Amino acid sequence: MSRKKHKKTKTRRGRYDAKKLQHDILAFLNQNLHQAYSPKQIIKRLGIRDQPSKAAVIPLLESLHEAGQVEKVRHSYKSARKPEVLTGRVDHVNPRFAYVITDGEEGDIWVSTNNLRLAMDGDIVEVEVTPARHGKRPEGRVVRIVKRAKDELVGRIVFSPRFAFVVADNRKIYHDFYVPLNKTGKAAHNDKVIIKVTRWPTYDKSPEAEVIKVLGKAGEHEAEIHSIIAEFNLPFDFPESVEQEAQNLPAALPPVEIKKRRDFRPVTTFTIDPVDAKDFDDALSVRWLPNGHVEVGIHIADVTYYVRPKSQLEKEANERATSVYLVDRTIPMLPERLSNNLCSLRPNEDKFTFSAVFELNEQAKVINKWFGRTVIHSDKRFSYEEAQEVMDKKEGAFLKELLTLNKLAKKLRQQRFANGAVNFETTEVKFELAADGTPLRIVPKIRQDAHKLIEEFMLLANRHVAEFVYNWHGGHDKNTFVYRTHDYPDPEKVATFSLFAKRFGHELHTDDGRISKSINKLFDEIAGKPEENVLQRLAIRSMAKAKYTTKPGIHFGLAFKHYTHFTSPIRRYPDMMVHRLLQHYLDNGKPPKADIYEEKCQHSSEMEKVASDAERASIKYKQVEFMARAADKVYEGVVSGVTEWGVFVEIIETKCEGMVRLSEMTDDFYEFDEEQMRIIGRHNKKIIALGDTCKVRVVNTDIDRRTIDLTFVE
Repeated sequence: MSRKKHKKTKTRRGRYDAKKLQHDILAFLNQNLHQAYSPKQIIKRLGIRDQPSKAAVIPLLESLHEAGQVEKVRHSYKSARKPEVLTGRVDHVNPRFAYVITDGEEGDIWVSTNNLRLAMDGDIVEVEVTPARHGKRPEGRVVRIVKRAKDELVGRIVFSPRFAFVVADNRKIYHDFYVPLNKTGKAAHNDKVIIKVTRWPTYDKSPEAEVIKVLGKAGEHEAEIHSIIAEFNLPFDFPESVEQEAQNLPAALPPVEIKKRRDFRPVTTFTIDPVDAKDFDDALSVRWLPNGHVEVGIHIADVTYYVRPKSQLEKEANERATSVYLVDRTIPMLPERLSNNLCSLRPNEDKFTFSAVFELNEQAKVINKWFGRTVIHSDKRFSYEEAQEVMDKKEGAFLKELLTLNKLAKKLRQQRFANGAVNFETTEVKFELAADGTPLRIVPKIRQDAHKLIEEFMLLANRHVAEFVYNWHGGHDKNTFVYRTHDYPDPEKVATFSLFAKRFGHELHTDDGRISKSINKLFDEIAGKPEENVLQRLAIRSMAKAKYTTKPGIHFGLAFKHYTHFTSPIRRYPDMMVHRLLQHYLDNGKPPKADIYEEKCQHSSEMEKVASDAERASIKYKQVEFMARAADKVYEGVVSGVTEWGVFVEIIETKCEGMVRLSEMTDDFYEFDEEQMRIIGRHNKKIIALGDTCKVRVVNTDIDRRTIDLTFVE
């Protein structure tokens, strides 16, 4: 971050403004809290030129000293203000500077790498804050490292004759770690390893570490996936005690328990899931009522029947908080005995479920609803593709049920958008992998009616469960519950996004009442256009982040007053909490204390982010590996980001993103225009801006850093 010179103190007709001059002197000293300055230095730094003002500096400094606002250090002066110290987490965005993310009003504090006190990305630190200048972001310096983020890291080991060092996989770690040769274990040159830090960096020494696990040769599929698992501190397997507890659970459904439940086994029921799914945690039942209405049951695996409080399974599920879906494997929240067997709603088996049952009229209006524990028998397992084929061809198993559900789902979807829901539908990709993990093809995921059908009924259940508990006995916010909230977007971010959209010829209304409909209109306009993915991603970045909390609030994206997660307890711990709390209220229990649930909500939100980051890292790894074989091909691309060090380009064909580095653009010297998100050639005046179409070629790929370097092709 460049530092602007302090504005010069202006005078008029040889007369100085004493009040303004004193304000400027104090502001200057306050912005340089730890530095003492002589009067001459202050005069020079403030650019004071007229004699009356120069003569007034010492008297004004003495006046400030007498008022206790300035301290005198021999013949120099310094601010008497005590610096504000905040605690936050380091986000080391590039080698030159970092942000310290705090909960204070100041928000993110800019810190030069030289002022980090050798803190690393993710560390919790105390930062001394310098007041913001000229509306800029506040700056600061780290005064104490409170807690290191982790003492185990993943990286590639490189050997030299006298020592070895490890280059961390984490792109935000800018230190190499020295490893003595007697602490390298059985690692070989270029292996991926896990290291434990034995000495943190000092100003004269690099950090030191020892190898505690060898993952395999860098670049090999298993080694790279295991390095991602280790990088994000994900578990490799379940503790033996947890597996044993799962194995000890009985498979048979006790008749005594069946009698306590509402029996849906005679009702037509089926599941619709991805073709490669192994755990089925939701099923739909359909039957027509005498009054012509349709009863739709949303049946969710009753995980909490098996996972009891204070058990080893409960402790492990709470800790993991979510399943993680990497490109080639799932790291489940629950052992396979539960996720793929006991709790999975497999066809032709009786299963215990927790259900939300709705009576709907032809307009998909909810006439009646019921919540409670049930027993079901799934008649068929559909893949999304199979269900879609039945609906498209109008023939096959459960045609009437599928068409009815699809018709109702479309009406529910129309209602949501009419109420202000935002249609976020970014293009996701999946990989076709060879047996050894080599990516053969990158395939975009296509969402059809079958996907949207399931989505709408899951949303219906989640919304009504949240509303039911919120309104239970008129308790409202007194009824402790786990909500999924999504706040209104930050007006400043939306305004910035609006400017970018305008550059593509799209008008966006940014007031709260019209923003969602305006975004949906924009998404309709850009569908199929080169800028579609770029603007969709920018729109999502301008939104608030959804989170779990016990504090009731809106879900802006879905346009629901109250919302929760009830429908995926096999893979999400918050859903398990929701099941327990819902049953607690159905049993007329009093609201429990919220503190413990809020703590678990925060943990679940944090683990959700870790899972998302790990999933993205695995996708990026496979994208880099795939593009490594495409160096000679010219691709059509769209500029997806512009920074001071390079231009990000998304390749349209593969949805892979790479960077054209400014240092490699030799046709001119390009300057970064942050406000307009573009670069401009100093001499040729060539402009490259966000959303521009271009042609690129791959010039380098780096598996370790998961980066793709591109060059523009004229």
